[in-house]
Amino acid sequence: MGLLNFFSKEKKEKLDIGLTKTKESVFSKLTRAVAGKSSVDDEVLDNLEEILVTSDVGVDTTLKIIGRIQVRVSRDKYLGTNELNSILKEEIASLLQENNSADQTEFIIPEGKKPYVILVVGVNGVGKTTTIGKLAFQFKQAGKTVLLGAADTFRAAAVDQLVIWAKRVDVPIINQGMNADPASVAFETLKSAITSGTDVVIIDTAGRLHNKINLMNELTKIKRVMQKLMADAPHEILLILDASTGQNAIEQAKQFTAATEVNALALTKLDGTAKGGVVIGISDQFKLPVKYIGIGEKVEDLQVFNRTEFVDSLFKS
Repeated sequence: MGLLNFFSKEKKEKLDIGLTKTKESVFSKLTRAVAGKSSVDDEVLDNLEEILVTSDVGVDTTLKIIGRIQVRVSRDKYLGTNELNSILKEEIASLLQENNSADQTEFIIPEGKKPYVILVVGVNGVGKTTTIGKLAFQFKQAGKTVLLGAADTFRAAAVDQLVIWAKRVDVPIINQGMNADPASVAFETLKSAITSGTDVVIIDTAGRLHNKINLMNELTKIKRVMQKLMADAPHEILLILDASTGQNAIEQAKQFTAATEVNALALTKLDGTAKGGVVIGISDQFKLPVKYIGIGEKVEDLQVFNRTEFVDSLFKS
């Protein structure tokens, strides 16, 4: 049975629609770049390089892709411009595979990790709290029990917003209010989850970047207190990035990967931007798997990232 059988038609259609702006931006430029050309020559490659860079794929990743295409052009001696789309598609899919972005189809957690602890990081305004709410909904839809922890106690609005999301998706939350010790909130959340036999714990954290040392210390303390209860917690440190900010998202990724051991990415707001190429660049630059993407405002519009389907939607004519 093929992958498309597992990846529902409705999800795929939403993904196609969500990537429309990026697709139109990239491929309208690509069409112009190869106009009147019968083969992939240096001029076509220069134009392709410019297209990828301006689509927020990033300079380093773009040069890697161009280099791979040059190898294929040299090896095959003659490549028509009509083959460029399929070659580009193959190379982008290959890059994502190398960086461990999977062909995942469902919201699943590893066996033997109960509760499975997700620590969520990211600056304010990227859709962090909203993504947590949507993630809780999706895990609940998959038959898992979920507990939220409101450890972004630096802002009252963050706590209040997460409480609203908990009510909206009907999952419990541990909330000690603004200015509570984030590590205390995380500890109590995990303790409660262990006692109740909860499947998934999702803990929000403060999105401050103005002082990387403070951020690092706070996250280290949160991990340390949780490990008193569960030696391998957290299992996932999920960095939320706003795809519509393009290169700024890459800068945020640099800051957070320097401050803590991020091991998974979620890219939000892909439906509202032509900068979807940033997914490729961030995955490649930081060697981190993209796990989730946001392609709309509805609660069900958070999807697991499926490498094959993402590339297919990006190149769909």
